[in-house]
Amino acid sequence: MSETLANIRLAIIGQGYVGLPLAVEFGKKYPTIGFDINQQRVDELRQGIDKTLEVEPEELKNAQHLTYTSDLEDIKRANIYIVTVPTPIDDNKAPDLTPLRKASQAIASVITKGDIVIFESTVYPGATEEVCIPIIEKESGLVFNVDFFAGYSPERINPGDKVNTLTKILKITSGSTPEVADKIDALYASIITAGTHKASSIKVAEAAKVIENTQRDLNIAIINEFAKIFNKLDIDTEEVLNAAGTKWNFLKFKPGLVGGHCISVDPYYLTHKAQEVGYRPEVILAGRRINDGMGEYTATQFVKKLASKKIHIDEAKVLVMGFTFKGDCPDVRNTKIIDIVNELKDFNMKVDVYDSWADKKEVQDEYSIDLINEINDSDYDGVILAVDHSEIKELGIEKIRALCKEKHVVYDVKHILGVHDADIRL
Repeated sequence: MSETLANIRLAIIGQGYVGLPLAVEFGKKYPTIGFDINQQRVDELRQGIDKTLEVEPEELKNAQHLTYTSDLEDIKRANIYIVTVPTPIDDNKAPDLTPLRKASQAIASVITKGDIVIFESTVYPGATEEVCIPIIEKESGLVFNVDFFAGYSPERINPGDKVNTLTKILKITSGSTPEVADKIDALYASIITAGTHKASSIKVAEAAKVIENTQRDLNIAIINEFAKIFNKLDIDTEEVLNAAGTKWNFLKFKPGLVGGHCISVDPYYLTHKAQEVGYRPEVILAGRRINDGMGEYTATQFVKKLASKKIHIDEAKVLVMGFTFKGDCPDVRNTKIIDIVNELKDFNMKVDVYDSWADKKEVQDEYSIDLINEINDSDYDGVILAVDHSEIKELGIEKIRALCKEKHVVYDVKHILGVHDADIRL
């Protein structure tokens, strides 16, 4: 261990999809405390259970310097605090910084002279120094860049991805002074095998994070718009994309529903700040409108196909397979499958939702949906393949059609089946 990193004691605030993998990696090398306000989460982690499935039980055991707590008193001995709390949007699609403010208040109650606070949560450029730091200063009585210091190192976790894991993804770092920036960079470099990129300022690092997902959101939006056009022209979108993809510089995105904790949220952080400084974003918000409307669009296409087969819409029985925001992942945060379900229910359909990956209680608490435990019926008027879980992919078209009445519709939203297997594809 270098002299720069000697005597480091870490506290990771938030033990979710981002915070736990970070705590585990640091906990292999440094005294680390994983803090979470959810006592049940803390109890489970102490038992070696991670319900997010981001960290394998063996990895949890390997973090021999890691402990967990929900008591602020326990993190007072830390000298570097890393904040990994959620940064969602509210009902008006404006940034909801409540978790970040509360985390800043919590840190203010335990921080001491010489400590460093690093934020990983996605924010708009300027939020760390305009929102978080003033809270810590005011409530701790310490002076920023004199008594305590800060940094920003945006998370790049991809839930459910077992290939591009924390240590294999290059890490952006930054600090509030050149010396602190060097220390923070060295800290992350000690666990990130892919290396680090030290940004020139906290604002640059914040901006880099927020445009990563905004760019991806826009790329998906244009493909979704292509899909809408090609559906009108009775052309299969995947076949078009495969043909176009033979050009070396064509970006191979696919149409789909954009949910989750990042891509469907982060653009609103950037547009919020842009409007605050007097610029009205056009392209970014246009992309958001397209992607936010894909759930309703998907349901409408499904209803039209039912009608074309003379299937009675009112009280039709439909099975939606998959509810998480992406395949082979238990994360249901901001899933857009709920938009499909709600739209179908507006047509007075009976909708069964099946997803063995999702937590039933969480789905009920967050979306008021009762997931079915297993698929026993074989009288569905239609099936929507909404998420590309491996178990759904492995079923095949014959088993899927066996769940339905003789006259039915199979909608392959995620292009799970062959080009001509389903009755309709996105």
